[in-house]
Amino acid sequence: MKPFNIEISNLSKNCNEALILAILSEEKKHGYQIALEVEERSGGMFKFNHGTLYPILHKLEKDGLVTGTWEEESIKRKRKYYSLSNKGKEYLAGQQAGWQNFFRAFFEIMGKGIR
Repeated sequence: MKPFNIEISNLSKNCNEALILAILSEEKKHGYQIALEVEERSGGMFKFNHGTLYPILHKLEKDGLVTGTWEEESIKRKRKYYSLSNKGKEYLAGQQAGWQNFFRAFFEIMGKGIR
């Protein structure tokens, strides 16, 4: 898989998508679970609010990277669970390689600046 280029102008978008897809690569989750998992595993460094998370999930679903299914949790409550599609797995592999390349180059520059 050819790594994606991480463009500086799209850092936030690419980062958010990569975090969500990485969480979903392990198992299906509903939105609140995704937000909690990202926050917990990053030690609070990354946080999603509903106004940010759900539009990203809807876009990822529209793009065919995730699939969403409604599941009943109780008689009166349904939740939409998201899982990674095959296309999403492929996209995530490219994102992972792209981020590794990005940070390798970033720290190459940063390391030279630290004396």
